Amino acid sequence: MSKGAGSSSAYMSKGSPSAGQATGGGTGQGAGQPPTSHRGGIDSLGSAHPLGEQLPAVFADDDFALRFVSGLDVVLAPVFTVLDCLEAYFTPSLAPEDFLGWLTDWVGTELDGSEPLTLRRHAVASAVSLHRVRGTRRGLAAAVELAFGVAPEITESGGATWSARPLGSFPGSPRPALHIALRVRDPESVDSHRLHAVVAAARPAHLPFTAEVTTAPVPEGTHP
Repeated sequence: MSKGAGSSSAYMSKGSPSAGQATGGGTGQGAGQPPTSHRGGIDSLGSAHPLGEQLPAVFADDDFALRFVSGLDVVLAPVFTVLDCLEAYFTPSLAPEDFLGWLTDWVGTELDGSEPLTLRRHAVASAVSLHRVRGTRRGLAAAVELAFGVAPEITESGGATWSARPLGSFPGSPRPALHIALRVRDPESVDSHRLHAVVAAARPAHLPFTAEVTTAPVPEGTHP
């Protein structure tokens, strides 16, 4: 179990990739309710480094001094807890939901915040590997599939070939072009503007492109 804290609360996670637990004074998430932060207050959270134990010996029997610094311990306890468990905040599978949104912007994922929590965690965790192939056919396909859950059909003007003789014809088309087709059962459920934005961010920068959402063919022997 890892703990963290905000200015006056603490975060607790059971290590689940998709859920944290609100504790103490925090509020949980019931069925049908929109996602909420998983932070919550922890009653009587003790400080890992009580100030009273670090006072000079002359204050050891000073009840007022000990009570005074114990009030400061209440303020500092969440701060120490955050620092002790800071790694959990930067681990996509453990980060609090509100902090995950900050991580999403930080690593430059192609998300708009409306995706399920599990998908957002996966996007943050895979952001580095996607950036390595950004601007390639593989990277474009991965970005679109991550955003919509469907592998796109990609048609491009480029090509590669080889020839044992000189002066062979060049592959592909001399006019640069890129076309993305996303085939789904219900095209109305897909935001075409969102598809356009994802493709624009992940395509090779020099290529003009078109993108469309079409109806996926129904396999033979099945009902639409």
